[in-house]
Amino acid sequence: KEIAKAIQEGALAYLKRQFKTIAVILVPLAAIVFFTSTAINKPDDGGAALSFVQSGLFRTVAFLLGCLASGFTGYIGMTLATRGNVRTAAAALTGSMPKALTVAFRTGGVAGMFTVGLGLLGATGIIMVFQNTSSAILIGFGFGGSLLALFLRVGGGIFTKAADVGADLVGKVEAGIPEDDPRNPATIADNVGDNVGDCAGMAADLFESYEVTLVASIILGVAAFNSVGANPALGLMFPLAARAIGVIASIAGVFAVKAKEGETNALKPINKGFLVAGSLTLLGTLAVALVYVGNDNNDNAGWK
Repeated sequence: KEIAKAIQEGALAYLKRQFKTIAVILVPLAAIVFFTSTAINKPDDGGAALSFVQSGLFRTVAFLLGCLASGFTGYIGMTLATRGNVRTAAAALTGSMPKALTVAFRTGGVAGMFTVGLGLLGATGIIMVFQNTSSAILIGFGFGGSLLALFLRVGGGIFTKAADVGADLVGKVEAGIPEDDPRNPATIADNVGDNVGDCAGMAADLFESYEVTLVASIILGVAAFNSVGANPALGLMFPLAARAIGVIASIAGVFAVKAKEGETNALKPINKGFLVAGSLTLLGTLAVALVYVGNDNNDNAGWK
């Protein structure tokens, strides 16, 4: 518990310091996002939907929301990891691999569900508010998520490697003690680096990848359906529906990861959960593609 508490405090101190530095950088970047915006015209009659000031303001707000969402995702991922580590170790001390696997995998599952859920919530909220002009505002949201993920991922990676090399040099080379020995204070920094780089950075990176691909698919879907004279709302909603199906399927996949007592291969139940989630996602997306994607009257399904 003492070691775990030191790791938790170190990881939290690192994130606080990094967020303070990023906050200073965000001010000029938000100004750039505002001044590089343009007026947005209505897709139907070409009239002005949002003026330059309105477009810049809303896109800047979306940019800041993307930054906050990405940073919050990294914080939640790191917090769950630092606490899940202790519980996984305690479960492993009982000699039960299934218990340790369940604690570890569901801790990661919660972080994953939070990541995709927050991304889906942010994109859906912007679409509900701005409707026909949402694709232009979503660019700011995606850019904000990408920017903060870059800082968290790269900064966390540099800290991780610096702490790892320092701990190895001091411990194994100079002091002659084993790697990850708790007697080496640098080992705590090494474990802090593992959490901030591989957990906080990874969670923010996943949020960025998820959100950017979602924004890109929405923009391309609207443009594609509009170019063939179909309802562009179909191209807007289909990526959201597909992502929602993936979230539900992933929840089922997480609960499907269960190892039997006496089993030693942890990869087997993990593969089972992956296959369950993948199969449900494939079937659900196929059903949506066949039933939902059609013309306005729904008498000509997409597969026809």
